Amino acid sequence: MLYREYGKTGKKISVIGFGGMRFGAIDDREACVRMMVEAANGGINYFDTAPAYFGTRSEEVFGEGFRELARRNLPFYCSTKTMRSSAKEIRKEIEAQLKRLGRDAIDFYHVWCIASLDEWKKRKGNGLLDAFRGLKKEGLIRHISVSSHLIGEEIRELLMEDIFEGVLFGYSAYNFNARGRAFEAIASRGLGCVVMNPLGGGIIPQNPALFDFIRTRSDETVVEAALRFLLSHERITCALVGFSTIEHVRDALRAVDRFSPVPAAAITRMKKKLGAAFADLCTGCQYCDSCPEGIPIPKLMDAYNHKKLHGTDKALRDRLSWHWDLTPAEAGRCTECGRCEELCTQHLPIISRMSEIAGVKSAKR
Repeated sequence: MLYREYGKTGKKISVIGFGGMRFGAIDDREACVRMMVEAANGGINYFDTAPAYFGTRSEEVFGEGFRELARRNLPFYCSTKTMRSSAKEIRKEIEAQLKRLGRDAIDFYHVWCIASLDEWKKRKGNGLLDAFRGLKKEGLIRHISVSSHLIGEEIRELLMEDIFEGVLFGYSAYNFNARGRAFEAIASRGLGCVVMNPLGGGIIPQNPALFDFIRTRSDETVVEAALRFLLSHERITCALVGFSTIEHVRDALRAVDRFSPVPAAAITRMKKKLGAAFADLCTGCQYCDSCPEGIPIPKLMDAYNHKKLHGTDKALRDRLSWHWDLTPAEAGRCTECGRCEELCTQHLPIISRMSEIAGVKSAKR
């Protein structure tokens, strides 16, 4: 395993991190703990979760896993988050988190899910900064980080805040353009940088033929190639992978084996080929899954990805029918209220996509 300095904190974390958002069988606690042990045995020491993953169950699983890692003398850092903004709310949440995680302190505590600068200003106005500083002074958190879905100039502005020691944001081989400006602030402020959705929420491994060109070695898979693409970026501290199975853990560990940076010329060629075709795919974060009409927006957006990737309505229909047991007519119930677009962390045009999906004729049965 390779390790990199997390900004100016003095902590060295593994270049592959364990994300607790995508456990394949969250209620099989033994299997989940085995995954964490497998990761730690392979050298992974950065474990990231959040209080809303599986309705707090991810933090509970991490608590069991941390106890096992401690029993085996395997080193680890704990990372989690809060969307609360007032001192009272944050205190209540972190006390519950520490209990679930079985920790006296959280190593990396994130201001979670900043989706707009207006939202950030509102949360600051509620006293968030003083609350975080107080928790750090008290020893309940060791380092203050931020999880953001901003893009362009907005994310650069957020990261210039003096309080943050590191950042977590989405970045992968297909959406690298959206957050390029973040690295200017990361470099100037010496921040730790963890990237989530490094495999595009499953898009890359689910479409190996389409992404085959990112492979630079004959003996690597597209998963290994996608992770090595990220690890070759000098400003990225860690690629946070959401593991579903123990096999996924092993796949990620293989990506670090015999790692050497991808040549700059090869990276340039990849970026040109990736182009606009992959720039606006949905990563499946599911934050939009609260439609007042009950429309399963994440499933429809997943199917739209297939239309984008393969260029045909048939690809969309097949994905809806075979994978989700839905028809395009499901999208026709959209009232264009805009709630999904307000929640979308990628700022995707969901309403227009619902209209486009609704216009696709269902296959004859």
